Amino acid sequence: MKFVIARNAAEASVHPKSHWNMHKDWNDSISELRDLRPAEEVRLILGDQLHSQHSWFVEPVPHEVVYVLMEMRQETDYAPHHIQKVVAFFGAMRLFAQQRAGSGFRVFYLTLDDARNRQSLTENLDWIRSEVNATKVSWQMPDEYRLDQQLTEWSARNRTEGLEVEAFDSEHFYTTRSELALFFEGKKTYRLENFYRAMRKKHEVLMTSTGEPEGGSWNYDASNRQKLPKDHMPPLPLTLDRNVEGLVHMIEAAGVKTTGRLDSKRFGWPITRADGLQVLAYFIETLLPHFGDFQDALTTNSWSVYHSRLSFAMNAKLLSPSEVVDAVEQAFHDGSDRIDVSQAEGFIRQILGWREYMRGVYWAHMPNYETLNFFGHKRKLPDWFWTGKTNMACVSHAIEQTMEHAYAHHIQRLMVTGNFALLAGIHPDELDAWYLGVYIDALQWVEITNTRGMSQFADGGIVGSKPYVSSAQYLKKMGHYCKGCQYDPNEKVGEKACPFNALYWDFYDRHRDKLERNPRIGMAYRTWDRMDPEKQRALLETAAMNLNRIEEL
Repeated sequence: MKFVIARNAAEASVHPKSHWNMHKDWNDSISELRDLRPAEEVRLILGDQLHSQHSWFVEPVPHEVVYVLMEMRQETDYAPHHIQKVVAFFGAMRLFAQQRAGSGFRVFYLTLDDARNRQSLTENLDWIRSEVNATKVSWQMPDEYRLDQQLTEWSARNRTEGLEVEAFDSEHFYTTRSELALFFEGKKTYRLENFYRAMRKKHEVLMTSTGEPEGGSWNYDASNRQKLPKDHMPPLPLTLDRNVEGLVHMIEAAGVKTTGRLDSKRFGWPITRADGLQVLAYFIETLLPHFGDFQDALTTNSWSVYHSRLSFAMNAKLLSPSEVVDAVEQAFHDGSDRIDVSQAEGFIRQILGWREYMRGVYWAHMPNYETLNFFGHKRKLPDWFWTGKTNMACVSHAIEQTMEHAYAHHIQRLMVTGNFALLAGIHPDELDAWYLGVYIDALQWVEITNTRGMSQFADGGIVGSKPYVSSAQYLKKMGHYCKGCQYDPNEKVGEKACPFNALYWDFYDRHRDKLERNPRIGMAYRTWDRMDPEKQRALLETAAMNLNRIEEL
């Protein structure tokens, strides 16, 4: 079965290797985009706005309009980014700029090592506008609050000097910035399920002709929690193997500090629209038939399991959420003998539901959201979060995989690294910076709501109705990490007991005043209160021992 996803044959037929062979040196390949000539309008394109289907690019515009893309230390230095993340954004930006120029648009590309680069968005805008003598500057509305504020303040200053400024919609998301806040107006809590159902109805996704959800249920989450069978090997992910040595050399020569690892001769992430369409087609054909079943599964046999690996391409706007959702829905309707509704719904819920929900929460609660710390946690992130050198097998594997691939799936982030950080009382600022830096798909609008909200409950329940914490038993149930681990998941106290066990009860004990009235947590406190006081004391002492030796765990 072959799915037609591309808008035209040429778009789908460009193989990344053949495209790459045209451009052996990353700097030389954009040398023709370094000259500035007079222009009436400057149109700014940020690094996560690589949307070739945007109305700006429906047809070439007069050469009085110049499109500007910039590589900046402002963006490389605000978090300790993974080298693959920096390479992905710079590589995608450069290829996008080339493609737009090749389609007849006038493009100016400012590289990181250009002597003219002030390394600041607004300072660069100042001199570029002056250089071309533009009377108007336009941009697409940023998805990150800090960039939105930066441009808003810049435009206010320049309007007083007679400059015309205009902000356009990015034309990417299903929802507007304020849509979720309006949807929940007057309500104390936000609940994804209500919003998700409304999105399904509004956009007619996985709905029958009579207005009912496909399959009779709105949500098949209960079917999406299976453990991989023993010795089950998921298919290998589709990687694209670009040589990015020149780009890596430029980043290193500029002194950009990065984390993680990269084989610069075999960079595997999709960084063009054609790449993204290819990875989407592979996902639908090869991975979607079991995505829903195993999306929560933990394993050492595969670093991507049945996940799509489309998050970077979508967050950079190489692909739109609607075309991804439409392709998956089409696959369900065309191949329901291979792809049942729980597989399709499990994936669509992540895009049409969760992704839009996260963005809505972000714009409803920023800038205050990034300061929330409901539990008052203060502990420093252990140093081994940057190396994976811990004896806890599940945490070690999740971190080592992150450093190797700039990726971990949502359960590794939520129930392994995030679970440990919450149980240990890590300051949300520390974990925010880590998640924002190490994952290739991490941009603040989607990272911080997942970290402070879903993972750390630092928002006190805006995103989730309870903290997502577990003992070792959940980790044992969902994967095979525990076998061979130095720590015993069945032991609760002592040096050899899995640290998750005692930390789990310690977490509930120390935050009882904040949590015991939560109706979803009552069972935990009833279980704790029935425990023998000596057992309680032993658990708390074990937790204290582990927190005191946290760097040696």
